Amino acid sequence: MSWLVTGGAGYIGAHVVRALADGGERVVVYDDLSTGSTDRVPDGVPLVVGSVLDRAALEDAIRDHAVTGVVHIAAKKQVGESVELPLHYYRENVTGLATLLEAMTSTGVGRLVFSSSAAVYGMPDVDLVTEDTPCLPMSPYGETKLIGEWLINAAARAHGIRAASLRYFNVAGAAAPELADSGVFNLIPMVFERLEAGDAPRVFGDDYATPDGTCVRDYIHVKDIASAHLAAARRLTDAPEGTSLILNIGRGEGSSVQEMVDRILKVTGRQDVAPHVTERRPGDPARVVASADRAHAELGWSAGHDLDDTIESAWQGWRHHHG
Repeated sequence: MSWLVTGGAGYIGAHVVRALADGGERVVVYDDLSTGSTDRVPDGVPLVVGSVLDRAALEDAIRDHAVTGVVHIAAKKQVGESVELPLHYYRENVTGLATLLEAMTSTGVGRLVFSSSAAVYGMPDVDLVTEDTPCLPMSPYGETKLIGEWLINAAARAHGIRAASLRYFNVAGAAAPELADSGVFNLIPMVFERLEAGDAPRVFGDDYATPDGTCVRDYIHVKDIASAHLAAARRLTDAPEGTSLILNIGRGEGSSVQEMVDRILKVTGRQDVAPHVTERRPGDPARVVASADRAHAELGWSAGHDLDDTIESAWQGWRHHHG
């Protein structure tokens, strides 16, 4: 198999590229470098610079590198930005996927691993979110991921594509400092940024119906996300035509914001700092934790990294990029 990884120069994509290559798969990176970096592409892995909106460029990359499967990670992914720029998100995420599927069908590529998101669920009122939990996305970003799954399912039925859509939960950490996410959009880097500025970390609301009153989430190491892609790619190699899996990728364990902040303060040696509780943010559900049983059953996969490992690796990455 030879896998084209769209978005392979980005944070998650670079980890997936390494996991595939280390697993003995041939890999080609396809990235427009709008947020990715050539520094993340390993030596010996070809890089094609192009947009997922460019069908001709995709077809050329597939033919030039004898690609037999695609891992589609390239997408816009910020929830708040998607509210401000919905047309941009629909074009990049939905039209981009449709263009990729057209390129795949015209070149005879029949396997696809798709980067989806727990954002498809919205605010689920359940202890554990299964793949059968109703999908009620609350942002254009979440909508584009759900529509992407629908589009892939339709293409699987019509064209025999074998597909796996992986719904990530809260991704963090890094396999190496240089591969860390340099953005500040999620809890862990947001706490790092506050501490570096000499400010107390913020906790948005402490009156939720949870054990300590703060929101509970499922945090997963990016190395586990990457290993799930490798497992999915291998699962599709001999899968029947038309296979279309939808799988949660999480640890299956919830951690509260307060617990995470306490762990971050310990890792950074700042246990003298007290978090500052502010008002709730609109739209934050009390609890979103994955059931990863189906991923284990279908892929033989489960997460292997704990929270302290995740936070420590994220801290090393933060110091690499911001130190």
